[in-house]
Amino acid sequence: MFSVAILAGGLATRLRPITQTIPKALVEVAGKPFIEHQLGYLRAQGAQHVVICIGYLGEMIQDFIGTGERFDLKVSYSPDGETLLGTGGALKKALPWLGGYFFVLYGDSFLPVNFAGVQKAFVQCGQKALMTVLKNGDRWDKSNVLFEGGRLVEYNKHTPRREMAHIDYGLGVLAAELLAQYSGELPFDLADFYHALSLHGQLFGLEVHQRFYEIGSHTGLKEAEEYFLNMEK
Repeated sequence: MFSVAILAGGLATRLRPITQTIPKALVEVAGKPFIEHQLGYLRAQGAQHVVICIGYLGEMIQDFIGTGERFDLKVSYSPDGETLLGTGGALKKALPWLGGYFFVLYGDSFLPVNFAGVQKAFVQCGQKALMTVLKNGDRWDKSNVLFEGGRLVEYNKHTPRREMAHIDYGLGVLAAELLAQYSGELPFDLADFYHALSLHGQLFGLEVHQRFYEIGSHTGLKEAEEYFLNMEK
């Protein structure tokens, strides 16, 4: 059993006009809101407690999911409040509802990966942060990870280099103490946090081999729809 933080507070501007009236997590994919796909899969993987970090139209997510009882999960909510905190700041604020370490994923991602295997790798790696990485070659998005000899050398979302062939898969594991050092409720980006960890050799990389699906764009939404419809056949 493990806890998961879902980052679902973004403005979802790339999906407009769909997201002008609903948050991205509630966009319908293959007949049901995307977050239903996420929560059902997380429960099947062994998750026990999910904390949803909400911002833009977040009360709609809370009203729809409630306590999580119908998913056989405990679901809690950590709202940004009046100031958007960014992905890092939102996680920092959610720490009181999370354990000593926890999984973190994005509210627009579906990740067909074995969570138990990722959890085992985190426990064994001796690091306080793990990032799953996929050999991408700019196929699904711009590659942003230098992964050589089984080691994550650098993660850099903002200024990726040509030699970076891998991409952040979208699933991480973090020890709460890494974020606890940040004071107050200040906005910061999880990508910058990961980048700094990688430069100091403090970010363990675990390579995975099955592609991710995301609904952050209209193209991604279409591909995710096809994936779920094929799964039902």
